[in-house]
Amino acid sequence: MASGGLTLRRYAAGRLLQAAPLLLGVVVVNFLLIALAPGDPVATLLGEYPAPPEYVARLRQEFGLDQPIPVRLALYVWNVARGNLGFSFAYRLPVAQLVVERLVNTFLLMATALTLAAALGVGLGVAAARRPGSGLDAASTGVSLAGYSIPDFWLAQLLVLLFAVALGWLPAQGIRSVREEYTGLAAALDVGRHLILPALALSFRYMALIARLTRASMLEAMSQDFILAARARGLPERLVLVQHGLRNAALPVVTVIGYNFAFVLAGSALVETVFGWPGVGRLLYDAILQRDTPVLLGILLMVSATVVVVNLLVDLLYAVLDPRVRY
Repeated sequence: MASGGLTLRRYAAGRLLQAAPLLLGVVVVNFLLIALAPGDPVATLLGEYPAPPEYVARLRQEFGLDQPIPVRLALYVWNVARGNLGFSFAYRLPVAQLVVERLVNTFLLMATALTLAAALGVGLGVAAARRPGSGLDAASTGVSLAGYSIPDFWLAQLLVLLFAVALGWLPAQGIRSVREEYTGLAAALDVGRHLILPALALSFRYMALIARLTRASMLEAMSQDFILAARARGLPERLVLVQHGLRNAALPVVTVIGYNFAFVLAGSALVETVFGWPGVGRLLYDAILQRDTPVLLGILLMVSATVVVVNLLVDLLYAVLDPRVRY
């Protein structure tokens, strides 16, 4: 047992060492892509204002845009290594402060959407695999195909039209009511009401993907000899299905949930824009329009770091579920 724990720690340490150069590469590539993109942040910031050339030059010097790209890249890497993500051109605030404030809201939306997608997807996939060819299996297939085909932003607008405009059951915008000031449990319930529609819109596609993968993995697992042996020992069918079938089918499901974390984070930008959710996705959208380079770089860096950490956790969970991965 101790040897297995030591092996798992070594495996985790090795994965962490692999993550460090990956993050460095992400920092360099992100900076070069944005620095070489067409457009001038100073011109975007000034808009139609007829600023004199001296003022424009002073702004470029203030923002560090008068330096060559290699110098700016070296300075940026050095600042990131010290935990300094820069200063926003548009908001005149530290980038780290802006992103962290919005990141909490985005993680709330993503955690709810992924939990909903995993719970409904696994449940639907297991139910469909338990009776293949049945009406439930056909319905599961139809829901999965529809969920995987409908774009997130279009589904979000349909949900707004139905539940917010037509029925008036749920709010359509924001994270909390602006006309009321709730506290305690009432404030949490208010945030929950605002969270329902964006979480549904964001989770539907990934629920469909998880359901299809769970069904396929369960069908493969339930055809193995150890399932036949478990049934021959007289174990209850529910125990056979969950403890033996689902545990062995969970490996690819866990992998695809971790793999799609980055896509959920990317999809949240469109969903947050539709629902006016004050998260990183909406901040990214605004930063693109304003050519706020430090904010763009800060968001991309934090997103990349989050994806690397989540993939590391998925690898560790995979190693726990399947000890063969450690060796």
